[in-house]
Parts: sequence; C-alpha cells; structure tokens
Amino acid sequence: MTDVTSDAAATRLRHSPLHGRHTALGAKFAPFGGWEMPLEYTGGGVLKEHAAVRTGVGVFDVSHLGKARVVGPGAADFVNACLSNDLGRIGPGQAQYTLCCDDATGGVVDDIIAYLHAEDHVFLIPNAANTAEVVRRLRAAAPQGLVVTDEHEAYAVLAVQGPRSGELLDALGLPTDHGYMSFRAATLAGADLVVCRTGYTGELGYELVVPAEHAVAVWDAIFAAGQAYELRACGLAARDTLRTEMGYPLHGQDLSPEITPVQGRSGWAVGWDKPAFWGRDALRAEKAAGPARTLRGLEAVDRAIPRPGMAVYAGDTQVGTVTSGTFSPTRKQGIALALLDTSAALADGDTVEVDIRGRRTPMRLTRPPFVTPSVR
Repeated sequence: MTDVTSDAAATRLRHSPLHGRHTALGAKFAPFGGWEMPLEYTGGGVLKEHAAVRTGVGVFDVSHLGKARVVGPGAADFVNACLSNDLGRIGPGQAQYTLCCDDATGGVVDDIIAYLHAEDHVFLIPNAANTAEVVRRLRAAAPQGLVVTDEHEAYAVLAVQGPRSGELLDALGLPTDHGYMSFRAATLAGADLVVCRTGYTGELGYELVVPAEHAVAVWDAIFAAGQAYELRACGLAARDTLRTEMGYPLHGQDLSPEITPVQGRSGWAVGWDKPAFWGRDALRAEKAAGPARTLRGLEAVDRAIPRPGMAVYAGDTQVGTVTSGTFSPTRKQGIALALLDTSAALADGDTVEVDIRGRRTPMRLTRPPFVTPSVR
C-alpha cells in the first residue's frame, strides 16, 4: 500500500468522522495518506473481509479519499482541458475515471474520479495524499470566474461493495438501478448524500458521499439494515487484495509521477483526440514510439508471494520490478503487477523469476484481471 506516513508524524494524522465506530469494532489502524485508517477488524481479518465482498457485502470507510469541487461558467470544459479522459463522453449524473498528468513528462500526478453534476459543476475525488497538489494545479490554471475548492474533510465516503450490495441499499430506500459510473442524489438518516455506482473491488458496488457531520448516522443505518445480509466492515488491507485481483492500479505503486498511463496500461483513460489536456504532447509521443516498459500481470507457479520492489528476471537479466504484489484469497496463490522492459519481448504465458529474499521464484506472465469481474 502507498501513502504510509511515518510514526514520527502519527500525532498529526487525520481521523475519519467514523473513527469511534472503527475503534468499537476492534479495528487495527495504520497510517495512510496522512490519515489513521482501519487496516482490518478483530474477528474477521483480511481473508474474511475479502470473502465477504466477493460473496456477500462489505463496507469500507474510505473517507481519507480527497474531495474537491470546480464551480463556475465552463467548469466542465476547464476540467476536460486539464485531466486526461474525455469528459465530453459523459453527461450530468455520470462519473468518469481520469488522470491528472504532469504537463511536461506525462507522469501521473494522481488518478481521480470526476463526478459531472452540470456544465458549471464538477466534483472530484482524488487520492488522499495528492489532493492538495491536484487542487493547487487546478487553481493555478483556472481562469477568472472559476472556483476550485478543497473539501477534503467536509465529506465521508463509504464504499458498499459485493453481490448483495444492491439488496442492502434497496432495503435502505437508496437508489440502485442506475448504471455503472453514474450517480444519484438521495437521503438517508436525515442526510442528503450521493450514491454512485462505483468501486475498487470488481464487484457490484456503490460509493456514498456523505456530509461528514452525518457520517455516523449513515454508518449506523447501514449496519442496522446490514445484519440481514451478513454485512462485514472491511479495512484497507482487504481493499488492497481485492483491487490487486482485478489488476486495478494503485497510485504511488503502479502509476506515479514516474509511471505514465502508457506504461501503466491506463491509456484507455486518456482522450487521445482531445485538443488539450495536461501531458498530451509527452504522452502522444510516448505512445507513438512505444513505451520502454509496461505494466504486466504475474501469477506464482508455487506458493511464493511477491511484494512491491522485488526484482523480476528473465534468465540472468533483470527485466523489471514488482509494483504491487499480494496473496490472492480467491485464487489461493501469489499475484503481482510488475513494470517490465518491453525490450525483453515477453509474452503472456512466459515464465520469469522474482527475487524473493534472495531466492529466484518462477512466476507466469498473464493479463489481469486475475479473477472474473462482476462489474457491469
């Protein structure tokens, strides 16, 4: 996982408005992106939390995620000229995965979900540690009349994920029939909130953006209704195993200012034909020339578990580095994402070796996802 804050800075960590609820559930906490967030819970642990999302329903507090808003005449056109994806492909009430890239290098400053409310109103959810930088860049580029606000602590975000997530939200009277990457306004426990058909797990799921002052009431309502669905609270450790099984990139590991979307196989989130977006020239040049390295999937041949930073070899030559690696609870084997040199000319099905504490361990190249997704 990324964005880990040093122990020396622990006293400065932010807390989710749901911190008390996590403590009551016996959460094990860890610093993440400047926040102290639940890693896993007593009585469950990563394996049970992971399984709950793949087979039933789990809820994550991801309130550490950033929140920013761009408001004013031409807000959507402005955001579209800055971020990578083509916001013109969607309409109001829809969301889009997009990237904030460095204009000079094309490296990924952050990956973001953009909520298009109207032509003059775009809400953004960046990653925790990168929110201030994304806001800074947008403010520096914004013309007069556009207002960019950092609303990081104004909202909580709850991710309700799993095959039974729709049933649970139906029982709460929340909208569930909107399509993937779309959102609806709703009310629960006296709170006006937004229900978006998004998630980071590969399963049917929803993310609720809730005013921070109402987060506890909404959490309690979800758990009261969730007893009938065997709802389980899930921490960031299960979120990491779930997203790795899907091959979803994590900023700071699989995408970063040093890893472009071309290298990270995220070119699908780039509006290549747009006249302007940050990093356009650098990325178009890299795409035309072909990247020097690309993100690939690895699955362990034996019981080894790859971890970020481990070297990958083809014969005696190092050909890359693991960027994300974990034990897959669904596959019952080690899986990884790795940046590999394209000059090595490796194909899916080929075997490479990962150096795990001085021992070369065979891994097979494969194309993620590592599990069959149910997102629709």
